[in-house]
Amino acid sequence: MYLGIDIGTSSVKAVLMDEKGALVAQGSSPLTVERPHPLWSEQNPDAWWRATVAAVRALPERERQTVKGIGLSGQMHGATLLDAADKPLRPAILWNDGRSEAECAELEKNEPRSRAITGNIAMPGFTAPKLLWVKHHEPEIFAKTKTVLLPKDYVRLKLTGEKAGDMSDNAGTLWLDVAKRDWSDEMLAATGLTRDHMPKAVEGTAPTGKLTAEAAEELGLPQVVVAGGGGDNAASAVGVGVVAPGQAFLSLGTSGVLFVVNDKFRPNPEKAAHAFCHAIPGVWHQMAVILTAASAIDWVANLTGINDVVETVAGAERRGLRPQTPIFLPYLSGERTPHNDPYARGVFFGMGADTTQADLAYAVLEGVAFAFADGIDVLREAGSAINDTTVVGGAARLPFWGPMLASALDIPLTYREGGEVGGAFGAARLGLLAATGADPVEVCTAPKVSRVVEPVQQLKDQMAPRRALFVDLYKSLKPSFREFGR
Repeated sequence: MYLGIDIGTSSVKAVLMDEKGALVAQGSSPLTVERPHPLWSEQNPDAWWRATVAAVRALPERERQTVKGIGLSGQMHGATLLDAADKPLRPAILWNDGRSEAECAELEKNEPRSRAITGNIAMPGFTAPKLLWVKHHEPEIFAKTKTVLLPKDYVRLKLTGEKAGDMSDNAGTLWLDVAKRDWSDEMLAATGLTRDHMPKAVEGTAPTGKLTAEAAEELGLPQVVVAGGGGDNAASAVGVGVVAPGQAFLSLGTSGVLFVVNDKFRPNPEKAAHAFCHAIPGVWHQMAVILTAASAIDWVANLTGINDVVETVAGAERRGLRPQTPIFLPYLSGERTPHNDPYARGVFFGMGADTTQADLAYAVLEGVAFAFADGIDVLREAGSAINDTTVVGGAARLPFWGPMLASALDIPLTYREGGEVGGAFGAARLGLLAATGADPVEVCTAPKVSRVVEPVQQLKDQMAPRRALFVDLYKSLKPSFREFGR
């Protein structure tokens, strides 16, 4: 057996995979996000460890005892600041935290080659601007900071006692020279840090130490090797066999991602596309990221008092699209691609006296699809050819959404068995690779296709004018978003 652990934003997931690559069992434990001030988003790092123990302990004990390797996946960009005793100095600042906009400009001023080195425009979601914010606003914390780790790498430290981070996750910090797959001394200096603050940089398939006796006892596992692992999106790609140039996936998680594999470093930061390393050695990828995807459905379910995602989507399906259906801008946490706007906010436009709960739910599903369409436009402009695309993430289980997404993106969407497991399954594959040294191409095959959803011409025709209004609404409201958020 091989164990994959995914440190998500809303939960920690753990899965067991057998020697043949089949999913055997899965467990999870919830997490909460703290928002003490506008634009802030934080979590307690030790909550990740408690949830990891709970998720792993939820797996069958007999199978746990046969685990031969462990892989890690996790939410990217989170700034976890540790003191000299490796204790967290403050809550971790998460990927969807928007407080460091001013520090993004400062970072690029400090290092004018920032975009060329990292392949990315500096955005508040990335890790490096967060450290500049801490330096300015919490100087006593910054002065005590001896190590900065990403979320999954804090869990690795608890597992193994080792400080290591893989290339795909490291690429999201703005401290990595993405082409060279190594820490950039220039980018670290621009933040007032050095390599001494960073974990060892490794490939996702590399071993990074074994479980300590204490961790093994707490988790009920043997003392086995832990792989470098991957950022959540790269690990998801490994899990669904998206490892060769031209292959792509669409992730329907808390956030949303369009991910396409490249044979080399292909930066295009001016279009707000991300260029990162893959978790597989010698491969890179581009991404378009929207900050609110499936979480918008949870939000509207709670907002309308239904409190059940499946019933909320069923209501939208029964209601259907009407001429009076509102337009929804899904920027509940700001937006990354293509706007890079932490001040953007969610908006329902066009509500009337006859607007129902189901209308709002339909508008949310459609609005997220339009945000993905913005993202695919950016990737195509950056030179990526995106055709058949695999769908991953928990919301892949919502069949009504598929034709809407396929029609907005104008591509066929492939749903695969186990696609809803996401990064945890890819992490298990990386654990196998670290334990056995097997060929990634042989291990990282695509799971069996369960269905393919094609674009629907009628939907495309209905959505086209609504998409144009969606785009215009953001442009019109952008100045108001900024004023409102100050």
